Amino acid sequence: MEFLTPPFMQRALIAAVLVGITAPAIGIYLVQRRQALMGDGIGHIAMTGVGLGFLLSTNPIWMATLVAVVGSVVMELIRWYGHTRGDIALAMLFYGGMAGGVMLINLSGTGSNANLTSYLFGSLSTVSEEDVTAIVVLAAFVMLVTLALRRQLFAVSQDEEFARVTGLPVRVLNLLVAVTAAVTVTVAMRVVGLLLVSALMVVPVAAAQQIAKSFKVTFVLAVAIGTAVTLAGTVTSYYQDVPPGATIVLLAIAVFIALTALATPLARRRARGRDKDSEECTLEVPVARPDADDVRV
Repeated sequence: MEFLTPPFMQRALIAAVLVGITAPAIGIYLVQRRQALMGDGIGHIAMTGVGLGFLLSTNPIWMATLVAVVGSVVMELIRWYGHTRGDIALAMLFYGGMAGGVMLINLSGTGSNANLTSYLFGSLSTVSEEDVTAIVVLAAFVMLVTLALRRQLFAVSQDEEFARVTGLPVRVLNLLVAVTAAVTVTVAMRVVGLLLVSALMVVPVAAAQQIAKSFKVTFVLAVAIGTAVTLAGTVTSYYQDVPPGATIVLLAIAVFIALTALATPLARRRARGRDKDSEECTLEVPVARPDADDVRV
């Protein structure tokens, strides 16, 4: 347990656990909405916030959170009103955010290429006590939203039209998902990095979907996978001196491949079971609209 001794590793492990929990928790809704790459776009925009943080001598995490939240709201507005030109506007927003961040870091007196790399790909040794405090507060917000509004967010992510008919405030909930995703990006950037955070939102969810049959089980399993790979990647990075972000993402992909290989024979067995059941029972059962706890994502 030597890795628990250095103070910087203690801070990094706390951050890693929070990242492993929060990224899949909001990522499951992005996957349902077919917006798996939204985190990547927000990460580009958040880079401007990091640059502003260095330029104004403030905590880059809080500044990145502010810029990422504004950017996520703009992205959602473009999705609503952009129509055919929306993809071009989003591309300019993403690339402009990244370019602006690089420029602002270089203009600041405290920034450097090393600072830039640590935010792009993650760094264990640079997680400060102030960063941990910010990450804890932001992670608490993400978990509050994803758990307290689980049914509403599921309904909007699954079928916007049905959610609107039932009286849910669809646009408000869509904005809340976008803002929560933005907060999650800034939570994860110190451990995984802005360029890789989207993978941690999506890959654990995709891995969990291979063997889970309901939304609830998928949610729990995705969070468990995210936590496991972030902890394992952080410890591996300490002992092997490899980039933590890349290590975490590669471990997540390895878990996805393993569960996919496991799921194939299970799917065949289930298919044979369904065929057998269909031969024994020919009665038709009315189909009800599924609930968030018993729907496969």
